[in-house]
Amino acid sequence: MKPDLARFIGVAAGHLMTQTASAIGTSYEQANVTALGAMLISVGEEFERAAARRSEENHALRGLFEQAAPVVTDSGLRERLERAAAGEETSLRVSDLERANAELRALLIELHVHVEELDSPAARQIESAIWQELVASTERRKLMMGPF
Repeated sequence: MKPDLARFIGVAAGHLMTQTASAIGTSYEQANVTALGAMLISVGEEFERAAARRSEENHALRGLFEQAAPVVTDSGLRERLERAAAGEETSLRVSDLERANAELRALLIELHVHVEELDSPAARQIESAIWQELVASTERRKLMMGPF
């Protein structure tokens, strides 16, 4: 048997919301079980896209670093940006992609601080690209059912 986690999560969530919730006596507990079912649906959605979203975001950040490196005046930061830009995923495990993402996002913060202190059109372009990526990152993380 090959377990299909997305299907299992969907079936479990549906059962909690349609069968289990109505069988529980108090409305408070019914609401909790229904909310748990809704959260499971979100978990299933995130499971399905977890590696793709992180890989896409890591790729976008590396591209941004490649674009930004020539503008950066701090040689140490420029070197770290160039090294990060040349990097690539060595694993598709979500934990590894998430670790790389955290490192890249920390470097993005350093870059953002640096370009905010520069007074040049090129720095403003990089700053704008950073904000565009932050918006795109937020969009990538949206859940279909919205926040709950």
